[in-house]
Amino acid sequence: MQYLSTQKKTSLIFGCVADDFTGGSDAASFMSLGGMKTIFCNGIPGPDFSVPEGCEGIVIALKSRTQDQKEAVRDSLEAFRYLRSHGARYLFFKYCSTFDSTEKGNIGPVTDAVLETFEIPGTILCPALPANGRLVKNGLLYVNGIPLGESSMRNHPLTPMTKSRIADLMEPQGRYQSMEISSPMLYGDEEALQRAIASFSRQKEHYYLIPDCENDTDAERIAALFGDLPFLTGGSGILKPLAAKIVGNRKQADTIRGTQGKALLLAGSCSTATHAQTLFYEKQGGTLIRLIDEALQNGSQTPGTIWSSLASKETKKAAAPLVYAYDSPEGLAKKRASGDQTLPALIEHTLSEIASLAVQNGYKRIIVAGGETSGAVTQALGFQAFWIGESIAPGVPVLIPVERPDIRLVLKSGNFGQEDFFCRALQITDLHQKGFIS
Repeated sequence: MQYLSTQKKTSLIFGCVADDFTGGSDAASFMSLGGMKTIFCNGIPGPDFSVPEGCEGIVIALKSRTQDQKEAVRDSLEAFRYLRSHGARYLFFKYCSTFDSTEKGNIGPVTDAVLETFEIPGTILCPALPANGRLVKNGLLYVNGIPLGESSMRNHPLTPMTKSRIADLMEPQGRYQSMEISSPMLYGDEEALQRAIASFSRQKEHYYLIPDCENDTDAERIAALFGDLPFLTGGSGILKPLAAKIVGNRKQADTIRGTQGKALLLAGSCSTATHAQTLFYEKQGGTLIRLIDEALQNGSQTPGTIWSSLASKETKKAAAPLVYAYDSPEGLAKKRASGDQTLPALIEHTLSEIASLAVQNGYKRIIVAGGETSGAVTQALGFQAFWIGESIAPGVPVLIPVERPDIRLVLKSGNFGQEDFFCRALQITDLHQKGFIS
């Protein structure tokens, strides 16, 4: 699809493409915290969508993390072209702070395609998100102090991560070479650093820079040094200082408050963090309905039967029931080894259908855990764009659909959030700030 340069002039400066929906809301929340007036879009906006007046940043969330490689590249380039055609001077490719990807992609292929298509010499790879314990030190990516390849991400059902050095993760899927930038180089003589980069990049068609990033001060330094590049890649850790640099260190605008109405929790993630949050919610008296693999597969558990359970007198007594899927690390490993993606797709479909039924029946607050599940839910609900509200946890904002400002969505990456995340989300999305049990 071609986007014409005859679009009306907008205030848009910055365009971000995220490889999943929770990654998109994560990115948008940090851009908003940096003072940038931001809209979050569920996919590439249609022709009837007009960039709101005053909007400086747009985040387009795709579902390209686990997509076929050619389709991921195609969709990502179309999104970046859309952003460029609407005035974005700076582009950002947002992927997960644990560098979620297979050995064949899609981080490398998408990054390379942008560099080549827009004739940009090089970019940075900076997945760090210090606020959530994702750090880069000496070129290695750490998750809560543990090297990525030794963390629970080894057992991820879709993108198992078995290496920790970012250059090693990028090497099988990217076409170009990486240069690591250590902390001493980051804070050393700037001219010496530029000479080192120039020497490394000489006679290279394209290249990647991998800066250490262990804290927010490092993130600010990276934004200061590399924020003028036309294309950057990484997690959301550098987006707040990057947005602040672009808009001139403006304070964040007032956040949008909660809404009135019933709430529903949906968890498709089997991450350790989400499982702990589920157990905590249960201990606080929350009502839980678990998705059973065999029941989903044989048809005895369907969106309809689960909705009937939610509509029962017993469940109605709870202000916000939680419908969740869970499997042990051993079970996840077995599923991954089989290569069968039928069950994950069935879980996503089931939860997204339940979300649709909830909104149709007057629910105003939908809280979702899991990147793939969040993508399925937002697609099922059909909302195109969101304003950014208050954050529940770092990288997890409340989303307000432009088409339905009475509704609040919270989309959480599986590994994000405190143990009491579900309780916090229910309280913050409630206009009256009540507890989560009525």
